[in-house]
Amino acid sequence: MADVKIVTDSNSGITQKEAEELGITVLPMPFVINGEEFFEDINLTQPQFYEHLKNDADVHTSQPAVGSVTELWDKLLEDGGEIVHIPMSSGLSESCHTAEALARDYNGRVQVVDNQRISITQRLSVMDAIKLKNEGKSAKEIKDALLANKFESSIYITLNTLKYLKKGGRLTPAAALIGTILKIKPVLTIQGFKLDAFKKVQTMKKAKEVMIEAIRDDLTTRFAEFAQKGEMRIFVAHTDNDEEAKLFAEELKENFPDIPFLYINPLSLSVSCHIGPGALACAVARAL
Repeated sequence: MADVKIVTDSNSGITQKEAEELGITVLPMPFVINGEEFFEDINLTQPQFYEHLKNDADVHTSQPAVGSVTELWDKLLEDGGEIVHIPMSSGLSESCHTAEALARDYNGRVQVVDNQRISITQRLSVMDAIKLKNEGKSAKEIKDALLANKFESSIYITLNTLKYLKKGGRLTPAAALIGTILKIKPVLTIQGFKLDAFKKVQTMKKAKEVMIEAIRDDLTTRFAEFAQKGEMRIFVAHTDNDEEAKLFAEELKENFPDIPFLYINPLSLSVSCHIGPGALACAVARAL
């Protein structure tokens, strides 16, 4: 059986240190801040990133250079084997489509998994891939298993501010002004392809209630079969909001005592730059 190497990107929330411990590779995502290029978890930490946001820096997401991807793959394949590459959802970044195009030149030795995950759910896909690798699955078998599970997840996010949606052109200035005056806290959702509006509330307490009920609805409808089999997992994520995230995690554990809670993670910086600090999120996903 060929040795399988697992590659993901820093959108998964897996740090370089964790990657070393797990025996995988994490490709750092690039950001352009005030015209200067930075790489997540290499020369750009989470606190530094949020400091730039708070100082109204010009922050843009980017995708890894083609050369950096192929150089990484070539190095990993030097001693033979195969690669499973798990990027962020193609609905949220072109980096997935780029990887798929590049993989065509590798004669099946690189399997790119577009399973519509990001951040905490993408991290679970990586952990699933490690599990399947340890069971002796090939790169193609791992890819097929992850793709078969691609839509079995939901992420719900509530924002602390509308400023960054407005700044990124996803909200008109008038709508942002009205929302600020009315103290609206939108609850957004990521269901595979993109970030969408889910509900509007006026307090963080109500937003948490909405997210908990959304998870409950998912577990009793879309994911009922998997929940009965004990395959669903719950997570919390945040943007520079660690204390609130810990409290929210306790609420979720109380509400869903039969569903394993896995971890609290910072949200992907690629999402954070569009929603700003102070956001709170929860997710439910099926584990393989």
